[in-house]
Amino acid sequence: MSKIFSSAKELKEGKYVIIEDIPCRIVNIDSSKPGKHGAAKMRVTGIGVFDSQKKMLLVPSDADVEVPIIERQTAQVVAVNGQTAQLMDTTTYEVFELSIPEELMKDAAAGKEADLMCAMDRKVITRIH
Repeated sequence: MSKIFSSAKELKEGKYVIIEDIPCRIVNIDSSKPGKHGAAKMRVTGIGVFDSQKKMLLVPSDADVEVPIIERQTAQVVAVNGQTAQLMDTTTYEVFELSIPEELMKDAAAGKEADLMCAMDRKVITRIH
């Protein structure tokens, strides 16, 4: 289970929400006033965690939305091959490969530690130190 349900009213900027089956970090929330016969609407703007694409979600404020369960992990960089890094999980010793984000290419080297963000069976490198 990699997601839970939450009320749209409880969403805040900086938290996470699933938009079109993509976990997104919320960057902006606009809400309209309720009308005579309708509920208030919320327009949620999010940036994709894995692909950095901008996504929009329009829901009534009393609706349930999906919230991803975000896990943080650490891994050791075993080898660097171009844009890809071979990593070893420091708790399970599982070895896997991930692409290195452009802004972290200069820090990527064998023997360093990397912080990972995991959600919905996908992983991304967030920091190398």
